[in-house]
Amino acid sequence: MASVAFERVSKSFDDGPPALSDVSLEVGDGEFLVLVGPSGCGKSTLLRIVAGLTEPTSGTVRIGSRDVTLEPPGGRNIAMVFQNYALYPHMSVLENLSFGLRMRKTSRAETDRLVRSAADVLGISELLGRKPRELSGGQKQRVALGRAIVRQPQVFLFDEPLSNLDAGLRVSMRNELAALHRRLSTTVIYVTHDQSEAMTLGDRIAVLDHGKVQQVAPPLELYRDPANTFVAGFIGSPAINLIPGKVECGVCHFSGGTAPALGIPDGGCFLGIRPEHLTPDPGGDLTGRLEFVETLGNEVILHVSIGGATLVSRCEPETVAGSGELMSFSLNPLRCIFFGTDGMRIHP
Repeated sequence: MASVAFERVSKSFDDGPPALSDVSLEVGDGEFLVLVGPSGCGKSTLLRIVAGLTEPTSGTVRIGSRDVTLEPPGGRNIAMVFQNYALYPHMSVLENLSFGLRMRKTSRAETDRLVRSAADVLGISELLGRKPRELSGGQKQRVALGRAIVRQPQVFLFDEPLSNLDAGLRVSMRNELAALHRRLSTTVIYVTHDQSEAMTLGDRIAVLDHGKVQQVAPPLELYRDPANTFVAGFIGSPAINLIPGKVECGVCHFSGGTAPALGIPDGGCFLGIRPEHLTPDPGGDLTGRLEFVETLGNEVILHVSIGGATLVSRCEPETVAGSGELMSFSLNPLRCIFFGTDGMRIHP
């Protein structure tokens, strides 16, 4: 196992905008770090730089105490799992699992031991004689994981490994990945666009946008204490309500109502309120008309027009409401999050 450190890493391609800009980030020994962000934010580029598949324009990459910035991929002792599995179709599962070890001239006995051990861990021992075409998507993903495990790398790199699976299988494989990490305790850097995966799997999550790290924190800290409006809007589903307003003497005034803003300096702001903290209340001082109702079984999502803005409220499944109705709401003053007009978080 080993830590991974990025020291002021930047990457530019041709004449386009930089894919990464001055990224400094450390992944602890044995940590599961998830990289998230919109398409084109630089997360896959950062992963490829760790793997040695892409060379940074500037900066340093370290694995443990070693500077690996210019080392070839084969010398880094890492293993990478891709979203397309990359299995050899003409080889059996056993041959796919052992291929890398055979190329490294590992003894037959050690190869057999490592392959059998990985197959047992992943529950694919009965599949060793099959070809990839005879496997389901989930089984193929387990074989791809097994091929990485047998190498006993210092660092695992995952590039959206579950994106080709259906929704139910993604959930079960997500749970298996979490259990596998607990068992192996190996450093993991995991790229995904799925925030449910990120929140479930990551010890910490790094949120990227336009090649820059916006915030790195444990999942709940990102959700409860976002550094800026981008992080606040990216993490959480349904997305946070962001309402333009103005603070005067400890009160935030916005179109449709007010909210306490003790300790927040006077001036323009954005009020952030999570959908679960905007609740139906017959005595509430925010009144709006329902535009759309999502009945999801375990919860109800209300889209309501208040003061000209459409806000979202997450409610208990027993909530009865219909489109076009007038409803009153209250917001939890202890859960209000304030941002400046520059998008940065304002703390009381």
